[in-house]
Amino acid sequence: MPANGSHNGVSLVHHHPDYYLKDGNITFLVDGTLFRVHKHFFERESQFFAEEFAKAPQKGTSDSSAYRLYNVTIADFSKFLWVWYSPSYRRERKDKDHWLTILQLSTNWQFPDMKKLAVDELQKLDIEPVEKIVTYDRYNIDRSLLLPAFKLLCKRASRMSAEEGEQLKMPIVLGIHEARERAIRSAAESGCLSPTSADADDEELERILNDVFTLNSHATNRQGLQSQVTPNPVPIIKTPKPNLNGTANGNGSSAPGSVSRGFPSETVVGLIEIVYPE
Repeated sequence: MPANGSHNGVSLVHHHPDYYLKDGNITFLVDGTLFRVHKHFFERESQFFAEEFAKAPQKGTSDSSAYRLYNVTIADFSKFLWVWYSPSYRRERKDKDHWLTILQLSTNWQFPDMKKLAVDELQKLDIEPVEKIVTYDRYNIDRSLLLPAFKLLCKRASRMSAEEGEQLKMPIVLGIHEARERAIRSAAESGCLSPTSADADDEELERILNDVFTLNSHATNRQGLQSQVTPNPVPIIKTPKPNLNGTANGNGSSAPGSVSRGFPSETVVGLIEIVYPE
């Protein structure tokens, strides 16, 4: 098949082997693969999708009018749908990357309950403290959940590396440095000889971290430095422009074992594209 995903004026697409459901009533197209699932989940849990469906009620009702999703892979969209369609998901052990994918998509597409689930599952996993702090700040997650990660950084013998400092950004680096210094002073005042930050009492260290990072109020710390959180872009829906050969933008890659299906390229032009602003 040609690289552009078309053959003799026909754009080839594939049904996803697991998520093209006979009783589904909304169709999405991701990288040349069709997903047919239940509209109810998207309308109920995402204000963004509910509003978009209301604007174009006939979109997604058939393969030829499918909503086309960009900036998401077949594998990642499958992980997202897995939460709804796996009856045993609460008993299945999934790794960190699996839940990070769900966290990213649920944030971008405004699924608050799905985002909360992803955070709850990430809380159960052993994640390096620097990575956890960076991730939770990126997705604007309750910073009080980071208290154990901040404690680990304060108590460990080695200071942060330059690479870790670049990941965390200056306000957090300064906060960790201040907390370590205050923990050392607290340990010294308690009578510890040659104290380190690891010698501070756990409750006292938690009090220091709550003070430095205002974990309980989720506000700016006492130095007036705010958490470096970049707001997630709100998706924009637009109609994709056809390529010179008459097919819509996007490649024709598909999941192994999927069923091929073709339809005339002029029907593809009506698909909806979801993109994110830079």
